[in-house]
Amino acid sequence: MNKSLDLRSVVVTRYVTPLREGGSLPALADADDGFKYVIKFRGAGHGVKALIAELLGGLLAKTLELPVPELVFATLDEAFGRTEGDEEIQDLLKFSQGLNLGLHFLSGALTFDPQAFEVDEMLASKVVWLDAFITNVDRTFRNTNMLVWHKELWLIDHGASFYFHHSFTNWEKSAVTPFTLIKDHVLLAKASKLDQVNQVFTQVLTDEVLQDIVNQIPVDWLMWEESTLEPEEIRAIYFQFLQLRREQASVFVNEAKKLRDVSL
Repeated sequence: MNKSLDLRSVVVTRYVTPLREGGSLPALADADDGFKYVIKFRGAGHGVKALIAELLGGLLAKTLELPVPELVFATLDEAFGRTEGDEEIQDLLKFSQGLNLGLHFLSGALTFDPQAFEVDEMLASKVVWLDAFITNVDRTFRNTNMLVWHKELWLIDHGASFYFHHSFTNWEKSAVTPFTLIKDHVLLAKASKLDQVNQVFTQVLTDEVLQDIVNQIPVDWLMWEESTLEPEEIRAIYFQFLQLRREQASVFVNEAKKLRDVSL
């Protein structure tokens, strides 16, 4: 077990303000460790599946030594949010009691602007490879989901990844998809070193590493009312998805290279 992947746990103490980008209504909040976090709520949008995608995407990025804010498990107790005046937010907090996910708040960070911030080809290739691997549909010019903080690029918001789990049928086919949506990736034009990155990343992401990452998903997030599968059966499918996607990485790498050549 890789202890460096273990998340700290915090208790949310104060709801500061909603962050109304997108439909999931994350929020800036204070926690009992004295830090501020962007909280992703289990009661929002796609529920715990978005939290699982956020968790897996963030831990994979960390394992591949890409810059991501620290992830923490963030607990909302039963009384939290009762004094919130906004009914929509009050309902969100009510349905989010228990275990949620927080990202360390990067105070003063700016939204990534590809015209204003230069990204080198190796870093661009690493980010494109990650997003193709996890089928992340949401790193486009319209919504880059990257920040510039202390003159460095930081990756945020992986909740739209692993979209196969919203239907959870034929996951094997999803695992070997070439992922044509990579054509809209904000860094694709810069990603000239995908072959080099692929060689390194597929070696880093061993079966043991992938299992350690998947093991971080709380059982609480794997108890799906709409599914007849047991939590450990769902966990096993996530592992097998990642394993097969790594083994067939040439499929999405070649697709990204082809789409990059077309766009240039």
